[in-house]
Amino acid sequence: MTGIRKSRSGYRAAWPLAAAVLLTLAAPARSDDASPWANNGNDAALRLIAGSAKPNATTLRAGIEIKLAPGWHTYWRYPGDSGVPPQFDFSGSQNLGHAQVRYPAPHLYTDETGNTLGYTDDVIFPVIVTPQQPGKPVELHVKADYAICAKLCVPARGQAALTLSGGNSSNDALLTAAEAHVPKIVPAAELGLTVRRANDAAKPLIAVDLKAPAGVPLQVFVEGPTAEWALPVPQPAAGAPAGHRRFGFVLDGLPPGISPKGHFDLIFTVVEGDAAYQTTAHLD
Repeated sequence: MTGIRKSRSGYRAAWPLAAAVLLTLAAPARSDDASPWANNGNDAALRLIAGSAKPNATTLRAGIEIKLAPGWHTYWRYPGDSGVPPQFDFSGSQNLGHAQVRYPAPHLYTDETGNTLGYTDDVIFPVIVTPQQPGKPVELHVKADYAICAKLCVPARGQAALTLSGGNSSNDALLTAAEAHVPKIVPAAELGLTVRRANDAAKPLIAVDLKAPAGVPLQVFVEGPTAEWALPVPQPAAGAPAGHRRFGFVLDGLPPGISPKGHFDLIFTVVEGDAAYQTTAHLD
């Protein structure tokens, strides 16, 4: 079985589907606070969990939990230099108006293949569920396609179903902790974040400055305006003003037809110790 590779022009799966280990457990919707686990061999499993509804809320709370065997990882919505992001399909649901999947801040992993962004052990993707008919339960169904990786990557697939009513849930603490790790959306000015071209090369170097105390662990990730962008992971750089930290990356991995000289909005995720933020900054 071969693995997953991602070029700057996009993603491709380098295995025949028939060779993939895809042991999927599908079950009727449950009305308690967790679905059965959908196992992908011995390396990963997926389930849905419910959270208690917030007072006076018009939405319901759920989470897609992926449990990984030791030594394996899965990916963030932007996987970095290699890998594929997870895909979630809720089309089999009942009384569902909209489901918004939220992504906890990822971890950075560096090896001989480059930088990848994702999760190990156990990750919960919170889901904000909007009922089509408010006040009535939602029968939430999810089909998930994701990649799990150790020394090589294999595709995983799982299905789960759960009836959400907004009642008290024994998994509320798990879901609340996952929600707390989702980056808070803030204006760039709140982070003191600025972005500029540092040179006039064909693929210019981009300098990112932001206010940050010295000595605090800090990581910065960048995404383009659409999923077709595959920008490098910014690296720490010298030359920041006092009270700031600087990161830099080459403006590479743009979709075909997009000029590196153009003007566009870039999405930055900043992980500062245990806190995480997301902001958008304009590159002139």
